[in-house]
Amino acid sequence: MDNIKLYLTRLFANTGRQLSLMEWTDILDILMLTFVLFFIYRFIRDRRAGKLAAGVLVVLAVLVLSEALELNAMRFLLQNVVQVGLIALMVLFQPELRSALETMGNQPLRGIKSLSESKDLAKFNEGINTVCEAAVELSRSRTGAIIVFERDTKLGDIIRTGVTIDATLNSYLVRNIFYEGAPLHDGAVVVRDMRICAAGCYLPLSQNQEITKEVGTRHRAAIGMSEASDAVVLCISEETGIISLAIGGELTRRYNFQSLSKKLKQELTPVDLLKKMRKKGNAAEKQSEDANG
Repeated sequence: MDNIKLYLTRLFANTGRQLSLMEWTDILDILMLTFVLFFIYRFIRDRRAGKLAAGVLVVLAVLVLSEALELNAMRFLLQNVVQVGLIALMVLFQPELRSALETMGNQPLRGIKSLSESKDLAKFNEGINTVCEAAVELSRSRTGAIIVFERDTKLGDIIRTGVTIDATLNSYLVRNIFYEGAPLHDGAVVVRDMRICAAGCYLPLSQNQEITKEVGTRHRAAIGMSEASDAVVLCISEETGIISLAIGGELTRRYNFQSLSKKLKQELTPVDLLKKMRKKGNAAEKQSEDANG
């Protein structure tokens, strides 16, 4: 008990001394570290990495407790485990670390990229409606399909696994690709800039063991693709005809034409188009106010 009191006394004394010596750079350092820790927490919260992280925290808590109680044997063992465990953690968290780095790299670049592109709103909406029409028809006929919408993460490695098409989005073309007798119906279609870039592409399967058993390999591939990139993946079940979307490793199901169109526009509309839409809305509102005034 005396050891714990002595440990806490020293801890609070050192903390008070450090606070008195703090400068603005130290505060900035703490804020940046807080941001990084929050990002890590938010990233692993809904992933398998959360369970591994909980185990690591337990080991660290036991290590701190062994320091406080001067449990020399336990402290020696855990210190060596932690040193070796850093390498083991990099291996265990490899998929999550890769996904996190891709996410961090994509978010600041999304606005810059969108500012340099000019996309016609009518053409964009037409492409979304075409996909939704094809999805509804495929759902009605219970034809399995998977369509990947590329965003900031380039999918060149996925495209190379299929057959390059480079065609305008067309409902009949999409339905023909996934027709059961077609050579490319088993793979995925990749859409880039509202054009069919490739078909018959192979996607990585998700290793998440918590995915419901109600979904099959096609849905697991859709989730896996959304985990490995920022792509939006549209999936249609061959057994039930249910339309689903995989975004960020999460699968949402039972879309119809209206809800699918709304969600795709929400996820895929570039920043520059959103600005144009806001400007049009503000202009229309101003004209209305002038007319009423």
